[in-house]
Amino acid sequence: MRQFDAKNICNFVGKYSTKDSINMGIIDFFKKKGDVPEQSEQAKTKKATVEQSKDDTPRIAPDIIKTLADDEIFVFGSNLAGYHGGGAARAAMEKFGAEWGKGVGLQGQSYAIPTMQGGVETIKPYVDEFIAFAKTHPELKFLVTRIGCGIAGFRDKDIAPLFRDAVDVENIFLPRSFLLLYD
Repeated sequence: MRQFDAKNICNFVGKYSTKDSINMGIIDFFKKKGDVPEQSEQAKTKKATVEQSKDDTPRIAPDIIKTLADDEIFVFGSNLAGYHGGGAARAAMEKFGAEWGKGVGLQGQSYAIPTMQGGVETIKPYVDEFIAFAKTHPELKFLVTRIGCGIAGFRDKDIAPLFRDAVDVENIFLPRSFLLLYD
C-alpha cells in the first residue's frame, strides 16, 4: 500500500478524473480506485480532534474532519448566499450545523468564510473577522479547512497569506499546506 503525505497527495489525486471525486470523500475516492492511503497508528486512533500545542509548535488541523469534539468548530469556505451545495460547505451543513442561506459566521459547530464572491482581496475582510471572532472565544478550537482551494478555485499560496495572523492565535488550527508556505 502507498504512503501519502501533504506534499504528494495532490499529485496522486490529479491522475484521476476530478469528475469521479466530486461527490465523495477522499478516503472513499481512494477506496473506489483501489489505492487507499496508509494511516499511521496515531492517525488510526485519533478522531478529528486535535492536540493543543503546549509550546510554539504550530497547531495543525486534520486533513479530513469527520467528527468534532464539543469544543471544536469546522471552518469552511462558503458563498455569500449560503448555498452549501458542495465541498466542505456541504459537509458543514450535513454534519456540523451549517445553515442553508447563511454564508458568513458561526452556525452550529461550523464557521463560514465566503470565498466565491471575487478575488482574494474580497476574502480577506472575512478572514480578519474570523480571526477576531476566534480570539474572543478561547474556549473553542477552530479547525480551518483549505478554504477557497476547492470549488472556489484558489490555490494554497493564494489563501494561506490571509491566515498569517492566525498562526499565533492559540485556538486556531490551520491546514498543514498553509503552514508550509510561511517562513
